[in-house]
Amino acid sequence: MAESLYVDLNQDRASIYSSLYPQMKALIEGETHPVANMANFCAVLKSVFDWHWIGFYTVLGDELVLGPFQGPIACTRLYKGKGVCAAAWESKSAVLVDDVEAFPGHVACSSFTQSELVIPLFDGACEVWAVLDLDSTELAGFDDLDRVELEKMLQLIPAP
Repeated sequence: MAESLYVDLNQDRASIYSSLYPQMKALIEGETHPVANMANFCAVLKSVFDWHWIGFYTVLGDELVLGPFQGPIACTRLYKGKGVCAAAWESKSAVLVDDVEAFPGHVACSSFTQSELVIPLFDGACEVWAVLDLDSTELAGFDDLDRVELEKMLQLIPAP
């Protein structure tokens, strides 16, 4: 298990992700409890990127329930058919929103959120068991590089 994080924040974002991946792998490797892994995952991303909100919602029946996160108080439960997290869950694919005000049915847990990236996590049967939700206070705060690199890192977290 890694106990320290070493990232040169003066690098470009692609280089930051390259240096972050092996450290995230070392942090998660050998730990099987999803809550522990999700908590550390959020802590690492908050430390490195300092996005407004970083957290997980886990699937419980027809709802998404708040899991480990970093940031201000969040919505506790989200429902199918409404919001960016539900869209990622239902479509089984990442959803990148440059302007949340333009997303139909956006759930505003924070009035400061301007853009969002939500990425689903899959179990062995290719079913979504959780989503990673990232919020930025900037319009277009995320891009395809973030999506690709975070999808790769999320594969390190074993499903329950």
